[in-house]
Amino acid sequence: MDILKKKKGTFFGNLLRGVVATGKKVSPVFDAITGGKVSDILEAIGGSKELTALEKEMLVKELEQDVIEMQEITKRWESDNKGSFLARNIRPMSLAFLTLSLFIYVILDSSLDGFTIDAQWISLLGNLLMLAYGGYFGARTLEKIRKK
Repeated sequence: MDILKKKKGTFFGNLLRGVVATGKKVSPVFDAITGGKVSDILEAIGGSKELTALEKEMLVKELEQDVIEMQEITKRWESDNKGSFLARNIRPMSLAFLTLSLFIYVILDSSLDGFTIDAQWISLLGNLLMLAYGGYFGARTLEKIRKK
């Protein structure tokens, strides 16, 4: 059954896409999804005249699976935040270390005669810094935008 093959996305979303691919119109379910409340989605599924009882049951089970998965991810994040100092601060510490390394290389390279840094290390450090700065500040910016 091609509809049930795992694709990117949530369990519920994949199954709903499969139901829509069969030609059924489930716009009330999509309207409830945009509202973001699980209770509204369940109500829309239950009230749909287009869906069979089996499809309704499967959609509800897949939605429950997605909710459980999201709760587990949240628990893992909360656990990480309650963890050790290193677990909570690894990203900012990595960023600080890379920035400090670059600063030290620049100072040593400009002040000591005969001190040179191989081009491959400069390239590697530059790429790591771009990745770290982009990931750290870019992700923080996206988090703030999503909250608004």
